[in-house]
Amino acid sequence: MPDNDLTVDVRDIRFVLFEQLPFHLLTKLPKYAQLDRDQVSLLIDECYKFHRSAIAPCNKPGDREGCTFKDGKVSVPKGYLAAYRSFCENGWLGVSSPEEFGGMGLPSVVGLATGEMNIGACCSLALSIGLTRAAASLIADCGTEEMKQVYLPKLLSGAWQGTMCLTEPQAGSAVGDLKTMAKKVGDAWMVSGTKSFITAGEHDLCPNHVHLVLARTPGAPKGFKGISLFLVPKFLPSAAGGVGEFNDVACAGIEHKLGIKGSPTCTMNFGENDQCRGWLIGEEGKGLQYMFHMMNEARVGVGLQGMALASAAYQYALGYARERVQGVDIEQMRNLDAPRVLIKEHPDVRRMLLFCKSICEGTRALLYYTAFLADLADHHSDPKERERCQGLIEFLTPLCKAYVSDRAFDVTVQALQVMGGYGYIAEYPVEQHLRDVKIASIYEGTNGIQALDLLGRKLPAKGGMLFMAFAAELNGFATTHQGHLALGDLVTAFAAEVARWQEVTGKLGGMGMSGDQRYPVLSATPYLELTGNLVTAWMILGQAVVAHDRLQGLFLDGGIMDPAGRATLCREHPEAIFYSGKIEAARFFVHHVLVRNRALAAEIDSGDRSPLTWVV
Repeated sequence: MPDNDLTVDVRDIRFVLFEQLPFHLLTKLPKYAQLDRDQVSLLIDECYKFHRSAIAPCNKPGDREGCTFKDGKVSVPKGYLAAYRSFCENGWLGVSSPEEFGGMGLPSVVGLATGEMNIGACCSLALSIGLTRAAASLIADCGTEEMKQVYLPKLLSGAWQGTMCLTEPQAGSAVGDLKTMAKKVGDAWMVSGTKSFITAGEHDLCPNHVHLVLARTPGAPKGFKGISLFLVPKFLPSAAGGVGEFNDVACAGIEHKLGIKGSPTCTMNFGENDQCRGWLIGEEGKGLQYMFHMMNEARVGVGLQGMALASAAYQYALGYARERVQGVDIEQMRNLDAPRVLIKEHPDVRRMLLFCKSICEGTRALLYYTAFLADLADHHSDPKERERCQGLIEFLTPLCKAYVSDRAFDVTVQALQVMGGYGYIAEYPVEQHLRDVKIASIYEGTNGIQALDLLGRKLPAKGGMLFMAFAAELNGFATTHQGHLALGDLVTAFAAEVARWQEVTGKLGGMGMSGDQRYPVLSATPYLELTGNLVTAWMILGQAVVAHDRLQGLFLDGGIMDPAGRATLCREHPEAIFYSGKIEAARFFVHHVLVRNRALAAEIDSGDRSPLTWVV
């Protein structure tokens, strides 16, 4: 396959943006009063063309070449620099960033759509770009005015890049155990310590890196409350705004990884010579609180990484299945002279493909919906609506990260399986997508940690108000559509699973309140999957309702179209194929994925504590 082969489901991106989401609500916000749907649609087209021609050609060669480390310097694969510069020069880095610092100022949900294409084109290159955007967002929200003026134009233009430095070798995900120190000297802080697994901590795409570093200050209490956040550039800014004095920040090495080989994952040493200066962001002791701003954005970004790679893998497998001739129709198995058919005609292949389609389209909707809520939470005029949207975002974030990345890996596995032996070889891109996507369940808080966050923090938050508000959204959808003439049976099944989910949630919550902490924690991961299945069903059933209405409006004068009639219509109208596919994906998801919630609930209800009593 050609190295510039990029397959992005632009039609589905448009569907989610303009047909499923109430995009018109954004245009009613003062911030986006000038927003035009046609303008956004054109932007999406141009984004796809750009990434196909300028970014996608780097992906496969970059995976083969990887990064190199020599004498403290990191080199990225050949071709990355030209691609990165072109990306920045065309303004793609700051699609949803503030205009006053060089961004386009478009809604977050539009930035997410362009980000999906960036990841699908070359995930390794996209990783440092995404963290730079997130670092800029944190500085814009929490930094001093001087920080904003000095660093934001550099970051949002791509002249410099940003990183997030949390993890330490001895602490791993237990961030509260970090040992990096910062001592006040004059108007700065002297930072010393080692950070590991730092994405794009050092490389030759740009001359300077702006590290956001968590560290302790002298006398700070143990645990999370003793952590502060510091801005630490590799080189201090010069008086002229360029790169100045070296700031004692050095890369000690890079990791050799299963995937994302073109993205340098670095061990970073701060203050080896006691000359590393940093500047406090906000107040002492609130570093993790500020960093969660960047972490939550990054977690949604990791979900996007998973979905984008899964979608690309699915699109490749679908294209392959439409071209590969192998075997005969199942009803002609005994006929030695039967014509050979495309593998898309085999029932098991169709099952795998529809699994991939339903997961990709449902999780895309979930991610875009969360970004849409962020736009409303930031800019809506009604404080109560802003609070409602923010609550939903908080509840959905661990699902965006953990559920989406887990299912994304499942999709790449199925996509590779569809392609058989050809999927397993490097001539085709799916094996790289499988390797690249696996990291999404591990970093930015492993998926087990996300499950603990959902169960231990989000459910009891605000006296259970986040859970109740979200349950009201699900029940409201079920009540509205349970009598739907064509989809009512699916919505009825969905409503039953909402009730099951609420019952399971109540039982786990009761255990926690009674003092049993271990069993709810043991059940956290299956509970997250159960919740994720339900939320994705909500998304994909919403799509089916819209698709049914479109079929009715475009092709019918009313009534219900049976499968045979829809098949006839699809032979004549490409748009009918698209909308019909939404309905079939919803049916598949409810009957083949959501149905698994019965087993998950039974697992949680079993009371089995064997992992806790097992002598390891």
